[in-house]
Amino acid sequence: MTSADGAPELRVGNAGAPLDADGVAALASLRASAKRDGGTVGRFGVGFAAVLALGDAPRVVTRGAEGTLRGVAFSRARTRDAVAERGGPLAAELEARDGDVPALRLVWPADPADLAEDLPDGADTEVRVALAGSDGAALLARAVDDAPDLLLALPWLAGVEAGGEVVRRESTEPDEAGIRRVTIHGPGAAATAWTTLPVAGELPIALVDDADLAVEDRDRTRWEGLWAVADDPAGTDVLHAPTPTAETTTLPARLVVTVPLDPDRRRVRAGPVTTHVLGAAAAAYPALVAALPPERRTALVPAAALPASGVDAVLRDGVVESLRREPWLPAAEGPDLAPARAVVVDTGAEPADRLVAALTGAIGDLVSAVVGGSADLRALAPLGVTRLGPADLAERLAGLRRPPSWWHALYDALAATPVVAAAREELAALPVPLVDGRLVPGARGTLLPGDDLADGLAAALAGDGLPGLRLVDPAAVHPLLESLGARRADAGSLLAEPELRKAVARSVDDADVGLDVDGLARVVLRLLADAGEGAADTAWGALALPDVEGSHRRADELVLPDGDLRGVLGDDSPIGVLAEAAVAEHGRAALLAAGVLDGFGVVRDDAPAGPDHDLDDEETWWAEEVDPAAGWDGPGEELPAGPPGAMVAVRDLDLVADDRWDAAWSLLASDRSVRSALVALPGEPVPYTSWWLARHGRLAGHPPGHWRLPDEAPGAGKSAGDDPGRDAALAALYDPVPGTASLDAGFLAAVGVRTELRIDGADDATDLLARLADPARPVPAGGVLAAHTALAEAADARRLAVADVEPPAQVRTAAGRVVDADPDTGAAPTVLDRPWLLAALDPDGVVPVAPGGAPTLADLLDLPTAAADHHGEIRSPGVGTAWTDLPVATAWAAAVGRALPAGGVVLHERLRVAVADDDRTGPPREVFPGVWVDGAVVHTDDPVRGLLAAWALGPS
Repeated sequence: MTSADGAPELRVGNAGAPLDADGVAALASLRASAKRDGGTVGRFGVGFAAVLALGDAPRVVTRGAEGTLRGVAFSRARTRDAVAERGGPLAAELEARDGDVPALRLVWPADPADLAEDLPDGADTEVRVALAGSDGAALLARAVDDAPDLLLALPWLAGVEAGGEVVRRESTEPDEAGIRRVTIHGPGAAATAWTTLPVAGELPIALVDDADLAVEDRDRTRWEGLWAVADDPAGTDVLHAPTPTAETTTLPARLVVTVPLDPDRRRVRAGPVTTHVLGAAAAAYPALVAALPPERRTALVPAAALPASGVDAVLRDGVVESLRREPWLPAAEGPDLAPARAVVVDTGAEPADRLVAALTGAIGDLVSAVVGGSADLRALAPLGVTRLGPADLAERLAGLRRPPSWWHALYDALAATPVVAAAREELAALPVPLVDGRLVPGARGTLLPGDDLADGLAAALAGDGLPGLRLVDPAAVHPLLESLGARRADAGSLLAEPELRKAVARSVDDADVGLDVDGLARVVLRLLADAGEGAADTAWGALALPDVEGSHRRADELVLPDGDLRGVLGDDSPIGVLAEAAVAEHGRAALLAAGVLDGFGVVRDDAPAGPDHDLDDEETWWAEEVDPAAGWDGPGEELPAGPPGAMVAVRDLDLVADDRWDAAWSLLASDRSVRSALVALPGEPVPYTSWWLARHGRLAGHPPGHWRLPDEAPGAGKSAGDDPGRDAALAALYDPVPGTASLDAGFLAAVGVRTELRIDGADDATDLLARLADPARPVPAGGVLAAHTALAEAADARRLAVADVEPPAQVRTAAGRVVDADPDTGAAPTVLDRPWLLAALDPDGVVPVAPGGAPTLADLLDLPTAAADHHGEIRSPGVGTAWTDLPVATAWAAAVGRALPAGGVVLHERLRVAVADDDRTGPPREVFPGVWVDGAVVHTDDPVRGLLAAWALGPS
């Protein structure tokens, strides 16, 4: 608008109480408002003075009670003229001020022109000021810009209209705490929404009496204001008192409050009143925070920063302390929490709704899931909130009693929070519920029952309680536990658990002292049934099971009621009989897997170290077969090097009744596990079972070695090297095993029935000598030689000691006759150690043996050798000839594939030798042997026979 003189003019109208005489006096008396109502706008009396920044001659026009217009005018120029006209001291002072006078000290009635123009519709008072160089459009634009702050700070203002633009305030009714939702509608569609909280209080009298207060503040005992936070906070702000000051604040909310100000209305006057008001306002701050939606609340915590002003420092300290001790944090359940006692789950990422939901009710003072993100945790750090990281969470949950399904839900929630689920070390102590009701710290070492255990076995494990077995309750099983170190458990892995094995090992002792061990048996037998054949282990033989007499015994000391083994045991056998009820409850398969006997039991040891398997005569077997070299000064031939790599042995063989061996052989032969115990591996000792049966078993009343395989049996008569002489000896000296139609040749051979002529031990040697001395057994010459050679080889190989064999009273000669062998009679035969001597001796007077075996056989039979008592003298002339010069020798050597002997031979036209017997008197007897060896020289009248003799003397 323009004034009467055409200058641009700003007019500001307002609805409200009209200007009266007191009001005019207040306008002319700076900072002395006539208003006394604490809730009235303009009580400081300084707002009007701001018009002087626009012009020196403001006027105020108001509508009186009778409806007529009245008004006053102010003018710096008219004041200067009035002072100058008055003269005197005032004129002198005016001159001293260079004409500068206050514009609002003197009041003039309004000009008639002002009173002739009516007020705008709805206005009760209007201020009019001619603009002195100010841009009217810019002023109106700024008025529009500043209007939202005024409308927020001055709740009695409903709106501002400037230059055709309207800014209005819309407010909800306050709730019980005074919280309002205020929306400032700007020009067009622009709008800003705020949440406000009124604050007010009475100043202590002692503070009001402070002499540092301004005049307008000294009689005011009440302060008031409001906290306001925009839906979209704009960062730093300034303190409003109620108009903006120069005091910058870094709080995420705006404070409008009546605090003492310096005269320029830009700075807060420091002092106890200001400190009190700011502290009281800060104490109310948590109520504003609590009024916001839970997800917005942590945003109102002041971010860590240096204070932007002294006012900001006081407010920040007060707000942080109030936020620490007052409840405003949204709780997972129940009322809001004070941060100082609140617990927030620190997931290291965004809030985890499922995890907080799972923990609700288990952890007290738990903050809602809407809080917990990284920004929230940074904001809460200075407020004393307890942060639960994965490790703290695991510790806090220790000892918490909840159903297994609750723990499963917790594990599921943890797994759904990737950062937490990956924190394996931090979650190492996460509690895990077991089937027996225990809660153990940490998943490592626990067992997760698989699907095959879900049909009641887990419940059985829980009910029968195996101390130390860490089986997770099926209702709590979750893949997270496996990632934390738990192991998947099927029946096989459970059977491998040391605690279960310990319980089995002591179960008989427990039963003896009256403890209930039937539950353990149910568990173990069920596991064995589920695990199948792979679960077989001698350890389960210690499981206590009921017998028919009502007591408990080891499983491997019990036989099934209908077990085949019962038919071969003696009446006084220590093996008990399993109770029928146990068979009905558990089934044969599981009982057999536990070691209950049907047939013969088998002992298995993957690393045998000594004769410690409680087997009959095991120490003797170990000494003879495993470590036979211990009794000798040097290494012997055919001696195994140390213990077998693995041991499989049939037990309880010594319990077979003497009259039930026929049934025992059939039972043994039909059992695969027994047959595996008879297998002799290359380079390892004779298996214990084979060794024991060969010595102690009874086939038709005799040890198996008493017999040979029938002639038609595979392998019968097949001696080493397919030696016909040995085959003949075997067939002549040993009878075929009778009545064994149900026993195959392989089994018979494994238990000691002879397949070849071999001597193992002094008993074998004594038996063979007795058979040779039996005139009822015709033995061909080759068989006699083979039998004697086998005896010598056994002694040389140290399979027997000569001292352990009693020399026989009768022996078999080269002619096949049985003769006395007593050297004292003077007619005892000699052992043939030089084949060529046979030409000078009676075949009935010599015992044949292969070359090289004569000394040993002579020692064994306690007989002299032939060469010791007989010597010969060559009586015919001969010619020394090289072997290579003899065509017939060369041809035969080529025919048999052997090299000619070194050196030569002495050829005779007819070899004649005089042989003397040292034990008899009389002249030597001349013989024509065809070949004779004198020292190392071969004499012969037949080159082929001489060649054989040379080859017999040693390598060519």
